[in-house]
Amino acid sequence: MIRVVGLVLGLLVAGPSMTGANASPPSLPQGARAEPVAPASLAGWSADDQLAVLRLFAQGCETDPPLRQGAPPPPVLPALCAKAAALLAAGPVSADSARNFFADNFAFWRIRPAGAEHGFMTGYFEPEFEGSLTRSDAFPTPLYGRPADLVTKMPGDDWPGLDPALTSARRTASGLEPFPDRAAIEEGALAGQGLEILFMRDPVDRFVLQVQGSGRIRLPDGKVTRLVYAGRNGHPYTSLGRELSRRENIPPEQMTMDKLIARLKADAGFARDLIRLNRSFVFYARNDDLLPESGPIGGAGLPLTPLRSIAVDRSLWPYGMPAWIETEIPDGKGGSEKLSRLMLAQDTGTAIVGPARIDLFVGSGPQAGHRAGLIRHPVDFIVLWPR
Repeated sequence: MIRVVGLVLGLLVAGPSMTGANASPPSLPQGARAEPVAPASLAGWSADDQLAVLRLFAQGCETDPPLRQGAPPPPVLPALCAKAAALLAAGPVSADSARNFFADNFAFWRIRPAGAEHGFMTGYFEPEFEGSLTRSDAFPTPLYGRPADLVTKMPGDDWPGLDPALTSARRTASGLEPFPDRAAIEEGALAGQGLEILFMRDPVDRFVLQVQGSGRIRLPDGKVTRLVYAGRNGHPYTSLGRELSRRENIPPEQMTMDKLIARLKADAGFARDLIRLNRSFVFYARNDDLLPESGPIGGAGLPLTPLRSIAVDRSLWPYGMPAWIETEIPDGKGGSEKLSRLMLAQDTGTAIVGPARIDLFVGSGPQAGHRAGLIRHPVDFIVLWPR
């Protein structure tokens, strides 16, 4: 049975590498708790490759602007990203120096969500599908670029008269109104605007792409084009896996992405009706400048790194925030492995809600997708909060 690996927690005493009177915990929703943790007490802390994370951290906390607006970072966090870059530029950095950088500049806080001892982690990946730049019988399903009249709600925006749950809207001559939902878009709400950027084999492939947020499309000539998130229509996200589990009495722990896709592929009519329950619809932009070995672009506007990048609740956590996670995850081969390592918050997702709810980027391609679909596990989530 998969179980969470217990953390050896300790209250911290004074010192440059420990949480003390000079460190304040991050603000959390009511009921959630932050408990101080000594870095040295973390299983695997001394064995992890913090230098790899330091190099990623030094690339910056986020682009300006990011793809999806996140929580404002603590003022010192961007300065620490720059400090990491300066450290690396000054000459070779040892593993111990990288480890000390994080221990000396951050306080470690174990996040306990309201009513629970552990957080919850799922996995996601960058899928690859066949597609075409032109519509045909083989590729009839369009992907759309961002509509010109789409407005994304920013922190502090007040949209009187609109459902507060909407995160985007349509700008009209008379003001803002809800943007068409998935069913309306599939029935032609965007027709005639020239928004089609390419075409996929079927709505199931498009659904999977939209759930993952980014992807690779292999064109008929063998070339690959990369897709980057460009916005969404703002309607709430609905989990089709949860809905299928309820309808067909499948225990939630047995519902995987592989099972969901197989069920949708088996019945086009069933797939259409079930997919339309998720009224959320994602728009994309093509980015053919990304190197093949580069990961997809996350919400922070930076490339993701397999098993080092996580998606977090962007209303609570800033991009660029380091975090330590400890759990066990499926290895994709019928077994499991311990995962104790330093991560960076570089992405977000509509379904990622809560102070200890995270999504682990597993990688690109079908093997990563199979593994990502198996991850539904408790996790010990330790935030590294700037001093």
